[in-house]
Amino acid sequence: MSITVIGAGLAGCEAAWQIARAGIEAELYEMKPARYSPAHRSPNFAELICSNSLKAERVESAAGLLKEEMRQLGSLLMKCADDCRVPAGGALAVDRDRFSQEVTREISAHPLIHVHREEITEIPEGGITVIATGPLTADALAGKISALCGGSLSFFDAAAPIVSAESLDMDKIFAASRYDKGGDDAYLNCPMNKEEYERFYAALVSAQRAPIHDFDAADPKVYEGCMPVEVMAQRGEDTLRFGPLKPVGLRDPKTGHRPWAVVQLRREDRQGTLYNLVGFQTNLKFGEQKRVFAMIPGLENAEFFRYGVMHRNTFLNSPKVLSAGYSLRERPDLFFAGQITGVEGYMESASSGIMAGINAVRRLKGQDTLVLPDTTMIGALSRYAANGSETDFQPMGANFGVIPPLEPHIRDKRERYAAFSVRSLRDLKDIILENQL
Repeated sequence: MSITVIGAGLAGCEAAWQIARAGIEAELYEMKPARYSPAHRSPNFAELICSNSLKAERVESAAGLLKEEMRQLGSLLMKCADDCRVPAGGALAVDRDRFSQEVTREISAHPLIHVHREEITEIPEGGITVIATGPLTADALAGKISALCGGSLSFFDAAAPIVSAESLDMDKIFAASRYDKGGDDAYLNCPMNKEEYERFYAALVSAQRAPIHDFDAADPKVYEGCMPVEVMAQRGEDTLRFGPLKPVGLRDPKTGHRPWAVVQLRREDRQGTLYNLVGFQTNLKFGEQKRVFAMIPGLENAEFFRYGVMHRNTFLNSPKVLSAGYSLRERPDLFFAGQITGVEGYMESASSGIMAGINAVRRLKGQDTLVLPDTTMIGALSRYAANGSETDFQPMGANFGVIPPLEPHIRDKRERYAAFSVRSLRDLKDIILENQL
């Protein structure tokens, strides 16, 4: 007996890993390298597209708690991420190429995971299947999923540019993390005075954008978490200064003062040869990116390893069709995992793969579906996907707002978040012991 997993992204790899951990054979299908989506370029599994950051590391944060829950459930991706980390202050960031290589190596070497490098264009009729093809599912299979699930929703996602370290002007850039957290090698900072910022802002909001294909360009939905920097800028001249360019917690050692605005660069690889522009997801034309971003102090002669791109993402109207165990309500032998379910974020997607894999095995063994308590971040996100608004469903990332409040209420936010984490990990431990996970 085996379980089919379609897609070797973050969620698909976690699903296959959980199936194999349970002693069941996993047939893992991946269409790369025969075919690539518009945003993918590597033949390796678990390719990171938008950013190399997996968000905050502190277990008292929502993103940190999610990652710790995944570790407790035997996550492959968290093991690989911990091995491939690069300095990123209070966040967990990875060398994205090394990370994908390590995940691919682990998956390919497992004796119970059988990798098939071929595209699947039909939804399998028999057996148990996990579909983890992501928000860029190829057209043929996407059409079948849409027909089966009564349509899907779409939104646009964007990726930030990556530049080479040797092309940066370090006479204008200083290394520091906000409030000196995480070491000085975590971020490079490009400080702007008021005049420099205003010139940059004027150029950014008037720059030419790349055409949008395969979607209704007159009214594209853009997910807030990956809002293109030029779209964000149009909300007001100070929007960026209170967003990705906020200077708080930073002081320019050359002037001794806080800059008017700061563009941060975060390491892409462990060697520090590549950096991405933090918060600079964009859909500007490539020539415009080079022209406008060269106005940032220190990037005048930057060499772009990758320009920012924008692509369509699709996700199911999950509250209408999915159970909290990530199976299709009308067809419980068919599971979905990853961003296609409406969870937002790398680790959120991976966590849904963990649960889809666990529940696919339970289905095979004739056991009841396992849904983690809503006091856990993974459980709360799965319940959001199953029980959110059917008329206005939007992707959701890890946050403490989806978790039930504490009784009695704790007023101090830090103490409250720490208590959330303690409760979550306690409840998860009980579930792991009870179900021998």
